[in-house]
Amino acid sequence: MQAGTQFEPCHGKPMPDIAENLKLVLHTCGESAAISGRDFDAITLVVVSKTFDADEIRPVLEAGHRIFGENRVQEAQGKWPKLKTGFNDIELHLIGPLQSNKAADAVALFDVIHTVDREKIASALAGEMKKQNRKPVLFIQVNTGSEPQKAGIEPTQTEVFYHICRDKYGLEISGLMCIPPVGENPGPHFALLRKLGKKTGLTALSMGMSSDYDIAIEMGATHVRVGNAIFGSREKI
Repeated sequence: MQAGTQFEPCHGKPMPDIAENLKLVLHTCGESAAISGRDFDAITLVVVSKTFDADEIRPVLEAGHRIFGENRVQEAQGKWPKLKTGFNDIELHLIGPLQSNKAADAVALFDVIHTVDREKIASALAGEMKKQNRKPVLFIQVNTGSEPQKAGIEPTQTEVFYHICRDKYGLEISGLMCIPPVGENPGPHFALLRKLGKKTGLTALSMGMSSDYDIAIEMGATHVRVGNAIFGSREKI
């Protein structure tokens, strides 16, 4: 892996060495995989690049990483088509809520969608995937904390929704995704998602972020979504 690019201070605050941070995160992923007796190659690190611009993303690309996550379709459309012209093997993941009117754009741009969470979205994706002849990898988002303000299917409805996606809309679902409630121990939420994965026969589990991705890997995560630990803290909007 190439050495990181050192940035000049911006507005009096030193920029992080993004490529070096990426190395540290990958090292932690490897350690956590070893602790749980898993193969490091079974872990997919999704570098969350939401709110960061192309100049901040480029050091990660130059370090050899190609898998990135974005929260909003429109933001991703504004930066990734140009970045892809220089790095044609990028794998782009949608990890934020998807509105049905953005389904066409999402199918066109993203390789993986982590946030299938209601029948309207399943229907819209099925129609666009057929129309565009594209098949992004799909995850069902589960609201493991049953938080009313958060997207995701209720845990008790996960199996039913999985069968609706598969049998009614012909969608091939690869896994489950969750975002534990802020301030809570993430362990029980990761355990619940793993349990639901076993019930549905889905082996891919997208869980774990900057503060808890090591725990998630030890509990069976196949995909971890890490941004702050690589890019530094985002400015609050």
